[in-house]
Amino acid sequence: MIEKILLADSGTGNTEAMMKVLMDIPLIQRAAVTVLHVVPSQVSAETMASKWEEGGRTLATAIQNLNLDPGKVTAVLREGDPKDVVVQVADETDASLIVMGSRGLQGLKAILENSVSQYVFQLASRPMLLVKDDLYTIRPIKRVLVAMDKSDSAKEGLNIALTLLRDIKGGELTLVHSVSSLKAKPFDITTIDANEDPVLLAAAEEARKYGVPYKLAAPEGKAGQRICQLAEDRNIDLLILGSPDRRPTIAKGLPDLDKVLGESLTDYVRVYAPCPVLITRMQG
Repeated sequence: MIEKILLADSGTGNTEAMMKVLMDIPLIQRAAVTVLHVVPSQVSAETMASKWEEGGRTLATAIQNLNLDPGKVTAVLREGDPKDVVVQVADETDASLIVMGSRGLQGLKAILENSVSQYVFQLASRPMLLVKDDLYTIRPIKRVLVAMDKSDSAKEGLNIALTLLRDIKGGELTLVHSVSSLKAKPFDITTIDANEDPVLLAAAEEARKYGVPYKLAAPEGKAGQRICQLAEDRNIDLLILGSPDRRPTIAKGLPDLDKVLGESLTDYVRVYAPCPVLITRMQG
């Protein structure tokens, strides 16, 4: 399922630590990895040469630190706007997963401050693993939380979680029913009793097929706050949720209004979750 990984490495943040953790998982060990560093365009040839040298050192250090299989890793150094280059290289390599850092900016602030992760999140139709720069530590993946609804993207997130956890000794899955909007009325009916929730029961059945231990969580309180608090309380190492793509094709280059205003569950969770967040969005 995850056969090609694009690691967007800026030389700062927690992306390399995240990649090291991922490489402990047998499924990920079999994947080909592209390590990308982007050099922003410069005003002078001298500055550009300096930045290219610096970028080359960043790539070399990353590959050395990660101790990746030389036969399965490709280093890519590109010039341009990091936002556009990440999307372009993800398409070129047909990445199954994009791993990149995030400053954790929300909504309109992320747009105005030119957030690379927010832009890529808007345009990419591939799973993205966002690792906030301010996370204190990146733990080995044992406990995974998946926010479920009836969407195909949520089901894809569950598939990824189960594929990862089936090879992890002592791994555990937490399933919680969510809704995609923080202010709209739920398009799914949720119940107070998680053991009677049809969405969670269907997900639990899939977990049993894989032999993955699981727990069900009842939907109490506001969706975003509830999911982030649950991740905190249960020491979740990785949070996975689907992001519905409601945008018409003509609007792909425009910020989604609910993302700008911070009314999306995905936007809330990627900002406030206490752990790395993997977001799935199906190809449109």
